[in-house]
Amino acid sequence: MVCRIAASLGFCLLLAGQERIDSDVNDRIRQEAMENSRIRRTVHYLTDVAGPRLTGSPQCRAASEWAARQMSEWGLSDARLEPWDFGRHGWSNQRVAAFLTAPVEDTLVGKALPWTPGTDGTVTGQCVQLIPPENPVQEQFTAWIEGQREIVRDRIVLVGRHTEVPVNFKPPALRLEADLTLLRPAPAAQAAVPLTAQQIGDQIDRFLRDNRALVRVNDSARPLGQVRASQNRAYDITQVPPTLILRNEDFGRISRLLEEGLAVEMEVQIASRTHPEGRTAYNVLADIPGGDKRDEIVMLGGHIDSLDGATGATDNATGAAVMMEAARILKALGVQPRRTIRLALWGGEEQGLLGSQAHVREQFGTAESPKPAFYRLAACFNLDSGTGRIRGLSVFGPPAAAAALNEIVQPFARWGVAGAAGSRSRRLGGSDHTSFAAAGLPGIGLLQDPIEYPTSTWHTNLDAYERIVEDDLKQAAMVVASAVYHLAMREQILPRFAPWELPRPGTEAASPAAAGP
Repeated sequence: MVCRIAASLGFCLLLAGQERIDSDVNDRIRQEAMENSRIRRTVHYLTDVAGPRLTGSPQCRAASEWAARQMSEWGLSDARLEPWDFGRHGWSNQRVAAFLTAPVEDTLVGKALPWTPGTDGTVTGQCVQLIPPENPVQEQFTAWIEGQREIVRDRIVLVGRHTEVPVNFKPPALRLEADLTLLRPAPAAQAAVPLTAQQIGDQIDRFLRDNRALVRVNDSARPLGQVRASQNRAYDITQVPPTLILRNEDFGRISRLLEEGLAVEMEVQIASRTHPEGRTAYNVLADIPGGDKRDEIVMLGGHIDSLDGATGATDNATGAAVMMEAARILKALGVQPRRTIRLALWGGEEQGLLGSQAHVREQFGTAESPKPAFYRLAACFNLDSGTGRIRGLSVFGPPAAAAALNEIVQPFARWGVAGAAGSRSRRLGGSDHTSFAAAGLPGIGLLQDPIEYPTSTWHTNLDAYERIVEDDLKQAAMVVASAVYHLAMREQILPRFAPWELPRPGTEAASPAAAGP
């Protein structure tokens, strides 16, 4: 693998030396980013004021409208909401309270699972625990669950075993090493099971609903009080019971009390609402008009929606704020790009990149079925990995595309940017730049220092304003502003795969093409 990376790096360096870097503009970008940053205020509004921004919720709509107004105040043109069909009701939570009432009294820590119903006021019930058989086929699972009917009625039901989360004696580094930036290992393949965890969970949901369980309780299975409550994939509160995700420490305590044979009682109140108007969701768009190449577009973006566990600071108020800031910087400097620069804040990322997919589908099409604008998109940058500084870029395109980006970001090597890597993957997933790559367009993912993102804040109740690192976000804004500006000023758009080189839709590359300083 090292030899292949080195070989592709050498090839990219042979292609280098063709980019015109405007050092004066870079200096002005750095000064504006460091001395007049609006990032902290933007993150504050998106997190503290708007709050959790679940797609289809009033909070997400309010945050999107505020972002459009803010872009207009900064001088961007045609700030607008772009509607797309979410196809399901929005959901929001107003209140969650959970208490252990017997054999002792205590307050419990948990979150409501989005797109599950609230309780009928405050409910109190005996706790029971259902532990499904391991790796069952359907017949085995049906036989087991049919025997649980009398157990769950009017009970608060803990589902699954308590997960023992060990103490981590070797926590991961907060910063990436330079040689780790450009290549991340693919996740290990998961062994197939007769019934998937999702299939088992869905059937338990229906069983608990039909048999009038009061509340389903899941183990967050995270360390140090973290609660990760993603969403119920049915997106239909009539199909599932009220569901509470408890922190691992509380779930474990109740599980152990039940193992002792003690009578355990809980009191739970969950108040939630659905929002029919949320069936239409929105992206936020705004432009810096171009000059002689105004019909060509350089895009930058990040998703503005979040999950409901906290206020979505590092996922992804930081990404939205950095991209807004990069556009603000360029507008404040009064630069005149040749190409139009378009800022996009995507909705529906957390439900499967839905907003960016809708935009690509409507505006660009695919390599196999292109619309006229398909050939006029220079690139789309995307930021969505927490609060860390940018360490590298990954672009869907040939080695020449990575080489061009490498030269463009090379002036920021002293700020920790290691370079660019090419990708041949048209597989959808991860974040919104893959919506572009899947269509055969140059989506650019920005790799960041992890800080606490994978270990603590991603999709958890800890993802709040206090976890941002402002200086890292300032670095990210200036790197993006410079890269976007230089792509907007190039004579040609980024190199693309020739038709006979283009990977097939849905395929994953065997190895990267890398570039670095």
